[in-house]
Amino acid sequence: MASTEAASNRHRERKTPKRPQSKLAEHWTNVDGLDVFYRESPAPPPGAPVVMHVHGFGLSGHYLLPTAELLADDFHTLVPDLPGFGRSARRSRSEGLTLGSLAEAAARFLDDRGIEKATLVGNSMGCPVICEFGHHFPDRLERAILVSPAGGYHNQPLARAMVQLARDGGREPKRMVRVAAPDYLKFGVASTVKMFGALTRYPTLERLLSLPVPILAVIGDRDPLMPDPARVHEVVAHVDTDVIVVVMEGAAHAINFSHPGELAHIIRQFMADEPITDDPDSPGETKVIELHRGARRDDSDD
Repeated sequence: MASTEAASNRHRERKTPKRPQSKLAEHWTNVDGLDVFYRESPAPPPGAPVVMHVHGFGLSGHYLLPTAELLADDFHTLVPDLPGFGRSARRSRSEGLTLGSLAEAAARFLDDRGIEKATLVGNSMGCPVICEFGHHFPDRLERAILVSPAGGYHNQPLARAMVQLARDGGREPKRMVRVAAPDYLKFGVASTVKMFGALTRYPTLERLLSLPVPILAVIGDRDPLMPDPARVHEVVAHVDTDVIVVVMEGAAHAINFSHPGELAHIIRQFMADEPITDDPDSPGETKVIELHRGARRDDSDD
């Protein structure tokens, strides 16, 4: 049964969107026998840093495109659908999906593209995937940008997390439904329950602060899935990590979709080691609530 399902995945038709979803180029590749759909800067600047966007729970990379598109001319931008999500094939159900396997898949995708090291930008479940990537492949992670990092005590038990997710749905732009609904339907109920349970048990906040790279964490002040910013501040203030935490006023959970201009502005500043400031031309208002320099950074950098 499992081998039949795996063969079906390997040979199923590659269905590229009928219309381009953004100005990024749309491609297919094959990673470990699985067809993987991804988007990429059509003409990345020579020598530009690689920035890969990692989607959230049950979704494809489609909803990340508003922010990724704005960064496509600044960085070598990649937006894959990880195996089991969106248009990409999945392994047999017996093998299942885990945060660890998704981190491994992200690394194998970079291998396929001939990329040794990258900055990863995650949203929601994409943030624990980045934490796992940094744990297993620390030399391959340049920087970590964690937008609405879900998981941990605040999202337990599962019933509480489902209520939070439902509440967030009413705070996102209505056009988000047209993007997210097909992805959730394709992902399926069984995968949803299993994957979401693993996500709620993942100690995201504690794990992200152990990453050996500079970290930017972006939190929306209307996000019901995130702990209070004061709790984040309390944890960050006592760690040996280079981390900037900002709160985006007016944003809920899917910041990459709802506030792309403001988020892209922040990412450019972070990547250039510039002070984080608000973009007055974009909706939302960004405020830095914690700027913490770990012992690894020289005092001269402060």
